[in-house]
Order: sequence, then structure tokens, then C-alpha cells
Amino acid sequence: MEKTHLPTAAAADQKWYVVDAADQRLGRLATQIAMVLRGKNKPHYTPFMDTGDFVIVINADKVGVTGKKSEQKLYRRHSGRPGGMKEETFADLQKRLPERIVEKAVKGMLPKNSLGRQLFTKLKVYAGPDHPHQSQQPEILKIETIPGANQ
Repeated sequence: MEKTHLPTAAAADQKWYVVDAADQRLGRLATQIAMVLRGKNKPHYTPFMDTGDFVIVINADKVGVTGKKSEQKLYRRHSGRPGGMKEETFADLQKRLPERIVEKAVKGMLPKNSLGRQLFTKLKVYAGPDHPHQSQQPEILKIETIPGANQ
């Protein structure tokens, strides 16, 4: 009987991809990024190993949401002190730290364990069109948009 093939961590061919978030919907963008980070788009996907690729997200300040989410969606954080809860709307956070919106959306779609934390370090998000990873020769990853979707 032949044993099941398990890829080694060294054999995982990790590529770099760049994603343009301009005029993309946050949730659809985050699911595609999480899938590439996890390695689910590869034939040798292994659930307990890091077989995914690196993802660079540019133009994070131009990512959008549908409906009234820009005024109604809240991002909460707590300082750990009594009364330390801070709330911020999508629009306010997009003005202040647009990278954090994409980071939180993708992080919520990764496993909640040490593997998820390791995968999250392979996500690089930048507000503008420039990034310092040209030497890795990233390929463009096309995220398909749904035609006629509510803009």
C-alpha cells in the first residue's frame, strides 16, 4: 500500500502576488486573499501546514462596501482599562488607517491558532499604489468582480 504524499515546508513553492483593492468590495476581496494566504488554490494544500503564498494589497484606501456600511459598520477596540472601549465607523477608520480595514477582514477569515498568526504575517497591506516588495517580483492576482453588483 502506498503512503499519502505530504509536502514538506521546504517544498512549498511560495510566490508573491499583488492585489489592487481599488473599487473592490471588502468581503469578496478578503475571501480571495485569505484563500491564497492559506494555500487552498494549490493542488498540494494541507490544512495544518503553511503552503500559501505572500499577498501584497495596494490601494487599500480605495476599498469599498455596499449599502450604508460606511456609516453603520463599527470597528471596536479595547484598551483593557475600565471604560476603555473605542468605537469607530468604517468611514472614519478608512480616513485614519485604511490598511487596518483590509487586515481585520482577512485576519477574521484565517484560522484562530498559531497557524493563522503565521499566515497573517504573509499579508502586506499599503494604502497607496506603491509597495517596497519589487525585488520579490510579485505577480498580479486578478480578483474578479461581479458585473452589475451594487456599487
